[in-house]
Amino acid sequence: MKFKFSPFAALAFLLVPSAAFAQAQADPAGSGPIVAALGWLQGTLLGNVATAVAVMAVAAVGFMMLTGRLNWRFGATVIIGVFILFGAASIVAGIQGVAL
Repeated sequence: MKFKFSPFAALAFLLVPSAAFAQAQADPAGSGPIVAALGWLQGTLLGNVATAVAVMAVAAVGFMMLTGRLNWRFGATVIIGVFILFGAASIVAGIQGVAL
């Protein structure tokens, strides 16, 4: 059996990052204010106010679904979106646990 060189296979091999390379990278220099702003945004989106708004939204959507004023598919989309928003950290941790 003769080996055939494929430049596409070599290029694909070079572009696939390894797990060690992905873990070795740190925040770039000067990104402190950006990281702090994103941390503030995350705290705002997942804080007490957001939790209260999400509870009221799910209650309102559920009531509208039960009374027939809202499509069940749209209502389920809103409720699933809230679960994904607040469960994002657990979802990412689960994916990272499987990947490593």
